[in-house]
Amino acid sequence: MRKTGYEIETCDCNVINEEIIAQVRTKMPDDEILLNLADLYKVFSDSTRVKILCALQYSEMCVCDIASLLGMTKSAISHQLRTLRQTRLVKYRRDGKVVYYSLDDEHVGNIFEQGMLHVRER
Repeated sequence: MRKTGYEIETCDCNVINEEIIAQVRTKMPDDEILLNLADLYKVFSDSTRVKILCALQYSEMCVCDIASLLGMTKSAISHQLRTLRQTRLVKYRRDGKVVYYSLDDEHVGNIFEQGMLHVRER
């Protein structure tokens, strides 16, 4: 492999290892699963959604509380929560007229924490 400046390392070989390719191919998930995974990670590309997920790690909250915490409008927060609900990252429960949001399950917290560990190790 060759590395020059800030370029990505490239491989200069022309030999394909069919055995490795066959082995890895059997372990690769279906394209639909990988597309769903890509969609999941796209949700994390918006800083407002990341802030909402961070807040919901610590407590169940209503839209008004999240909007106040982040200094945003309820409408803007509701829009982001809709996206987070569609990707099953958050869930809600109604208590009278108030709707409370929380992380959908422990996996969401784990995804968030793994990302934080990765970012902080730099």
